[in-house]
Amino acid sequence: MELTLPKKLNLKKQSSLISKMNQKVARTRRQRGYNWEDTLVKRFNARDTWKAFRLGSPSVALPDILVVNTSESIIYVIEAKSGTSTTLRVPYDQIIRCLKWIDTFELYRTRKMIIAFKFMSKKRIGKGKYEHRELKEYYKIWDKSLTPMDFVCTYDGETYAISGGKRQSIVLDDCLMPFSKTKNDRILL
Repeated sequence: MELTLPKKLNLKKQSSLISKMNQKVARTRRQRGYNWEDTLVKRFNARDTWKAFRLGSPSVALPDILVVNTSESIIYVIEAKSGTSTTLRVPYDQIIRCLKWIDTFELYRTRKMIIAFKFMSKKRIGKGKYEHRELKEYYKIWDKSLTPMDFVCTYDGETYAISGGKRQSIVLDDCLMPFSKTKNDRILL
């Protein structure tokens, strides 16, 4: 959606219109993130031995999703990212926050911090302009031996860190999830 303002509008009205557009974009971004988190929770909860919980708003120092399988002594803390660009970024402070949570639950034998990436089926190519592409999802396990840093996942599933403004390759293992997804987003049990 491209914003074109009439030339005769005064600055106050122009500023108000731009502010409303920015609010709409922010609301769309939040809704996209919520939908991805909700989808993941539903996928886990469709499995008998798994329980998943969405933990709240991003302003609270909580991960996006907490997942447990008590019968197998597994706990996952998930940070979910979705978008229409060709890269999705994870800030280092979200990694630190998730690692603190995962370290708290020492009773679980398997404790992993997972970053769930969803690249939407539409790619943003300009302001309000999109083109169709294949929807892709990646589930990366954060390596606890790495120093938390900003990192990026690309549409092709490659990951790299951003340290001191420089790009350096990092390899994160893929997590095999306990669910499969079909084209219509139904769970295969």
